[in-house]
Amino acid sequence: MIKANNKKICIVVSSLGKGGAERSSALLSKMLYQAGFNVHIVSVLDQIDFSYEGTLLNLGLLKKKNDTALGRIQRLIVFKKYINKEDFDFIIDNRTRVGFFKEFIISRLIYGSKKTIYNIHSYKTDRYIHPNPFLAKIIYGSAYKIVTVSKAIANRIKEKYNFRNVSVIFNAVNTELNNKQAIAINPVDDYILFFGRLDDDVKNISLLLDGYAKSKLPDNQVKLKILGDGEDAEKLKTKSANLGLERSVEFLPFNSNPFSIVQNALYTVLTSRYEGFPMVITESLTLGTPVISVDCKSGPNEIIVNTFNGLMVENYNPDALADAMNQFFEDKELYLHCKSNSKASVAHFSEEIIVQQWQTLLN
Repeated sequence: MIKANNKKICIVVSSLGKGGAERSSALLSKMLYQAGFNVHIVSVLDQIDFSYEGTLLNLGLLKKKNDTALGRIQRLIVFKKYINKEDFDFIIDNRTRVGFFKEFIISRLIYGSKKTIYNIHSYKTDRYIHPNPFLAKIIYGSAYKIVTVSKAIANRIKEKYNFRNVSVIFNAVNTELNNKQAIAINPVDDYILFFGRLDDDVKNISLLLDGYAKSKLPDNQVKLKILGDGEDAEKLKTKSANLGLERSVEFLPFNSNPFSIVQNALYTVLTSRYEGFPMVITESLTLGTPVISVDCKSGPNEIIVNTFNGLMVENYNPDALADAMNQFFEDKELYLHCKSNSKASVAHFSEEIIVQQWQTLLN
């Protein structure tokens, strides 16, 4: 990449661990660092799983020592002093942002007059912007920019809040890095894959299990691997057992480098109730692994072209999901067609292209 300049950027994150938004934040730090920006990261939690570039202020370490009300005030003071000392040109806030008074204090007293970019990583926008339009405008109306990771989120924000300072920059996927990390292996079994956080209220893995149970895959020795950690792990294992899938479903722990498992899957499956811009889809396609996804808000229908690089199915419909699984299993020509188109279909989400959009915004 061409070195841009030495502007100082502060990326504020909830953490750098486990989630897609966190993975994209870590990648953003690398992209901007490699483009010549002086990158700093402030993490609220001490959860650092993904590699990053730049200087890290880990407020989570202070939180571990003292998580009382006094401790929270002390962390805000440390945060404020850091912002003042480093005199950043831009602040990119990637956190989930809930609670008017807390966010008012951060935006007005911590960030102050700094040029602040607020990222929104989910179609459930209440996690990022206060649901009351009047209160939301108090905090975000004068933001330098609001960046959303999908067109659907941008439209939602514009319609609900009448904001005009909204831009869309998709999450990048680093093709070169992913392919370097992925190691081709000969798996013992054919399998399809879900990878992500085991949060059934969001990811709706119960739907995945129901669809898989209704499909022809278990009877044809095509396994389902579920990779990730989360509060619903035991609940999902129990549901799998109740469906008689103990021998067909394998639960794997969270892996910060899952690319070999992704690359060697027949395809990946996404059954979420809502998303933002799901990196599991772009990462799968980058590795030549097609995808079956429900048509949830938002992201999948901005990435997947039905029967070209994957299959899109109606959400909350286990029969439609089972039919799609059967279609990929039985129609080898269609499956191979989608597989052959996978990598090229996400070339426009490459790091090289997305960082140019960030450079334009920051310059």
